[in-house]
Amino acid sequence: MTIGFPKAATRVRKVLPFMGLALVFALAAHPAGAQEVVFTDQANREVRLPKPADRVVSIVIPMASNLIALDGGTKKLVGMNPTAKSAVTQGILGKIFPEAKDIPSDVTSPSFVPNVEALAAVNPELVVQWGDIGEEKVAPLTNAGLTTMLILYGTEELTQGYMTMAGKAIGQNERLKALIDWRDAVRKDLAAKTAFIPEDKKPRALYLQRALTDLAASGTKGNYTEWSIELAGGRNAAAELVGTVTINKEQVAAWNPDVIFLNAFEAELDPSWVYKDPILSLTNAAKNHKVYKLPLGGYRWDPPSQESPLSWMWMANLLHPDVFHYDLRAEMKKAYKTLYHYDLADADIDGVLWTASQGDAANYAQFKAN
Repeated sequence: MTIGFPKAATRVRKVLPFMGLALVFALAAHPAGAQEVVFTDQANREVRLPKPADRVVSIVIPMASNLIALDGGTKKLVGMNPTAKSAVTQGILGKIFPEAKDIPSDVTSPSFVPNVEALAAVNPELVVQWGDIGEEKVAPLTNAGLTTMLILYGTEELTQGYMTMAGKAIGQNERLKALIDWRDAVRKDLAAKTAFIPEDKKPRALYLQRALTDLAASGTKGNYTEWSIELAGGRNAAAELVGTVTINKEQVAAWNPDVIFLNAFEAELDPSWVYKDPILSLTNAAKNHKVYKLPLGGYRWDPPSQESPLSWMWMANLLHPDVFHYDLRAEMKKAYKTLYHYDLADADIDGVLWTASQGDAANYAQFKAN
């Protein structure tokens, strides 16, 4: 049996001696009629794709669920960070998209070290990596010939910037616009209302980024949670710190925060940990039952994500229940329909907001189903 070449392949074979292998590969990488995608990433590098990417790996943690929301599904995400995978399996995203639980997470370590062999196995058209993590964690990607988009973390401006790049990279500009417009609308509404709150009426809130392994608080500079607290009308009780710093319980007692926000990364952590502690239980936050664990939805609500406007509303309702009256359950149902094409049930919302484990926390009854 004779196996023939298609006519196009025959033409390539005839001109091969004159073109060279590099040009042949260039032709294969730029299929006829495809719309090339070119943009500058947040490390000021040009990213060039022959067409919108259909296979994306996110080495960074928050981008995995962002990509799912931007595309409205999981089919373009072919690899993610293990910490992002844990949010899928522990949270509601694994229920909405069960197939997400099977997306490989061996493409990187939790500390963002690429696994080039695992990356080659999933054959990504685009890899997302941090832009300030060091050349040793970027070079393996570029040396392997993988198209890489570098992003930066820390502000809402940066968040919208990398969401915009990701939307363009996968060909979802219209969907991206709706998500950005939503963020801007909620942010402006919050800012307009908090502008009239006197500084001495803004509660001092402490965010504990780690609690069970060691104790770490988030100070100022590039801290998205601090920005969220201030947007919602609070003050960072740990503002004297720069970045995330390991502290002790005596330091928390000295700050004596009015509100304590617990991270959503430690699955076993809940407010009772504060109330039972002989030192932390002496804080105003504990005495007034204002200890809250940040929700886990399509992603954890601590860092920036596609659900950030929901976290801002949640926080504002808790810090200033006399000023903010967002119907969070209704807002969540609308958002999940847009983000994931999913009809959020009341039981789903209870799980996302940890209504059972929040106990009798002050002002938390507002989030319970009627």
